[in-house]
Amino acid sequence: MTGVVIAEAVAPAVVLASQSPARRRLLAAAGVVFQADSPRVDEEEVKRSLRAAGAKPEQAAEQLAELKALKVSQRHPGALVIGADQLLVCDGAWFDKPADRAAALAQLEALQGRTHRLVTALVVARDGQRLWHHQEAPRITLRQLERAQLERYLEAAGEAVLSSVGAYHLEGLGAQLMLKVEGDHFTVQGLPLLPLLEFLRRNKALP
Repeated sequence: MTGVVIAEAVAPAVVLASQSPARRRLLAAAGVVFQADSPRVDEEEVKRSLRAAGAKPEQAAEQLAELKALKVSQRHPGALVIGADQLLVCDGAWFDKPADRAAALAQLEALQGRTHRLVTALVVARDGQRLWHHQEAPRITLRQLERAQLERYLEAAGEAVLSSVGAYHLEGLGAQLMLKVEGDHFTVQGLPLLPLLEFLRRNKALP
């Protein structure tokens, strides 16, 4: 009698369409096996175009996340590709990642004592097709601080804060700037992790 070998289903590969250290760290710490591939998207130009067209921050974040996911998915057939984007919005104004320490100082001075939103979008695509999306917008209130305090913070935190749209890291010294955080801490760091893990489990991408 000839035996029949039944092949086990192969879990789909997971690709993060980002080089964000925070997003990579969150996925790795959660035990997700993935590779990172930068989408090489001119985010600032896309944001300028969307603002000029009257897009709301929620629409812009989702469109950018989708653009990243779809672009990278073309290079990884069959993979689940995660695109993410985060916009900081305060009283209707959009804030981008600061270009240098002076810009970071100006941004923190503008945000201190006020509440802002971190509009965070996730899109997962496969083979050029959008499969799933999720969006959250935690609210953060910064303490009222003097310029000298902000300068000492930036000196201690170093260049790494320039990779953050808020010029702070919740998981580091940036917590010292904050009076209140309303929302998911993973999302503040750039990735709504728990909904994403649930999606990956449903799609057999996690053990």
